[in-house]
Amino acid sequence: MKPHLCALASFIVLSCCPQHNPVLEELDAYKAEFSQWPVHVPTQKTPDAPLAGNGDIGLTMKTSDEGITFYVGKNDFWRALESYPEGGMALPGALLLGSDIVSSGEYHAEQLPGSAEIRAIYTTPGNVLHVTSWVAATDNKAVIELESEKEASLSLAFLPAEDGQLESVIEQGTDNGCSWMTRSFCGNPRLKWESHVAMALNHETGALVLEPGKKLTLVLAVYTGIDTPDWKGKAIAEAESYRSGNIKDLKRKHQDWWASFWQLSHVDIGDEWLERYYYQSQYLLACSSRAGKFAPGLWGSFICSDDTAWAGDYHLNYNYQSPYWGCYSSNQICLTENYDQPLLDYMDKGRAYARNLLGCRGLYYPVGIGPLGLSTAAWPDTDEKMDDMYGYTDHMLDGGNMFWGQKSNASFGAANMMMRFYATWDRDYAEKIYPYILGCAEFWEDYLTLRDGRYESVNDTFWEEWPERGNDNDVNPMGSLGLIRMVMRGALTISDMLGVDEERRGTWTDILEKISDFPVGTTADGRLSLKGCDRKGVDAKSSDFKPIGLNRVHMHGVLIPPMVSGPLTDAAFSAIMLDDMNHWTEREGRDWGNTLGNGVETVYAGAARLGYDPEKILAYLKERIRLGSYPNCYIVADGGGIETLAAVPFAVNEMLMQSFEGILRIFPCWVRSKDASFRHLRANGAFLVSSSIKDGKIGPVDLFSEQGRPCRMENPWPGKTMVIRHSGGKTEELQGDLVEFRTSKGEELRISCKEN
Repeated sequence: MKPHLCALASFIVLSCCPQHNPVLEELDAYKAEFSQWPVHVPTQKTPDAPLAGNGDIGLTMKTSDEGITFYVGKNDFWRALESYPEGGMALPGALLLGSDIVSSGEYHAEQLPGSAEIRAIYTTPGNVLHVTSWVAATDNKAVIELESEKEASLSLAFLPAEDGQLESVIEQGTDNGCSWMTRSFCGNPRLKWESHVAMALNHETGALVLEPGKKLTLVLAVYTGIDTPDWKGKAIAEAESYRSGNIKDLKRKHQDWWASFWQLSHVDIGDEWLERYYYQSQYLLACSSRAGKFAPGLWGSFICSDDTAWAGDYHLNYNYQSPYWGCYSSNQICLTENYDQPLLDYMDKGRAYARNLLGCRGLYYPVGIGPLGLSTAAWPDTDEKMDDMYGYTDHMLDGGNMFWGQKSNASFGAANMMMRFYATWDRDYAEKIYPYILGCAEFWEDYLTLRDGRYESVNDTFWEEWPERGNDNDVNPMGSLGLIRMVMRGALTISDMLGVDEERRGTWTDILEKISDFPVGTTADGRLSLKGCDRKGVDAKSSDFKPIGLNRVHMHGVLIPPMVSGPLTDAAFSAIMLDDMNHWTEREGRDWGNTLGNGVETVYAGAARLGYDPEKILAYLKERIRLGSYPNCYIVADGGGIETLAAVPFAVNEMLMQSFEGILRIFPCWVRSKDASFRHLRANGAFLVSSSIKDGKIGPVDLFSEQGRPCRMENPWPGKTMVIRHSGGKTEELQGDLVEFRTSKGEELRISCKEN
């Protein structure tokens, strides 16, 4: 078994009892607690309520005067229209539990990341109501368990979604003691496909009576037309199968899955407050993304209306990519399994856009896409709607899609592919993504301009810019320059692994050697600082564009995710970036790095890679969380949603271990006075790494080599001899600041400091 797979048959021994599992209990200590009703439900963006999910179905639990409303999200339920904002994710519906105990009692709820449950207690002077809800990790079921200390009456009803951008067909009924509700988008010739969803309950709606101390279990089966052609029939039949309320087997499988997931890696940094956000972030992402299911949109599966911001789509100029950035080092590759498919499904359109709009081969993608080749960033479908929304009358501008002047969106999509490839060196995966990487390389082969011996990317914007308004003529935006380097290196590496396209490698090498340098200028006080691009605007004069300093968009082109520069690769350029970072406090105040809008998932991990003061990184990160987060441990940003779930895991992992320049570094950016440990963090080269630091001393490093690749490692004990103990007893001693040693596939190694 591959250790990175979230398999039910875990490589650890799990408890068979569904009521007790020490792995889950350990993680439940990082619970999120609620004492007040949520106020951001429903919302276009991130809800502040207790949340549960299985990577496909999401449950958002709202308490209000009406009772308890469970909003049900489904990653594969979309309005398949190619017209913004009519297309996008849609809400299947909700379930309402009404009770005087809920509306008039005291409220306390817990979001438990280990058990993956929401546990709520409603207390009045006369009664106590316990409500436990969860989404089965291995099935299309949501479960709500109700128990009252005294007899209690409740009401139960389905709540249909209110139509937003497109009218739907909603039906309700009862079969064999089970209630159901369906919602469909159909009959509109503009739909790329019909969308159907059914929710079926193992109980009739209407009045419920809870007997004292006796649990009542509601099981909600949820299926779409993507899941099965018999979406309605299957939901009703499976709800009927749970009429008895026996969920023991379902719960055991649920707990086994989560116990396996939590064993993939572990960190202990001696800071329970920050660890809570570390593990809750991983929990919320695991609730949002799952192999074999549609990838999550901007807000994951936690949607509670049709009118989600930016259609809840896959935004390609960083929002779609960034939620996964902590998964690779956390050894949670399983959560990234669904990432590639939307990008691969869009390739035919991407080639057509490159050919028809730019006269190029390769892939040219707009700013936003959806599943199954859907164009979610299409301009409104008539000139009248275009004029009403944007004050511009040509709805076929840029071929009818929003590119916002950026040429790099397809290549940015490749970034996560390369992160996964370098982390796993999986040949099967390389074969899967190579056509996409090749398409990105072909685009830049044709699009780049050779000027004075250097390749330039012209008419390519740094920020999103309105087309045909004179602002989309930038030259050499920082992001594109880094992504071009990443694509060419990736094409060279994978083509060599697969033994294909040897004749093309000369072109890719030539581009790498001659691509323009990252743009740098001089500030008014005489220091070197980063520019957004070499030249900006219609006239494209370098003197017109002053340095703006390091920001998240620069990082997206250099440090995260392309990994094309760093302290070893280019020490002088890294020093300029670090100096820019040293000026952030003066410019941004309490919001260090300017992340309240966007970028919280990028800035802190990037700071760790540059070697910024680790004590300050931790302090600034905790302050940023305090400046904007919800009780459910969602870090809130003005821009995207689930992207913020990478912020804490990614930053902490990079402080504990790095491998982004092909160099394994142990505690490279950590406060030496703080004890910490980590287990099975994943390093580039397909290594699982474990180590600890105590009383300022780094302990032995345990290394598992999945692919048997050579390991380059920075000596954790400067000036001392490293002892490498291989499987089978072989021992070697190495000296120096940077060492390299061979490994065998499947080998376990221990690396320690030789005692004098």
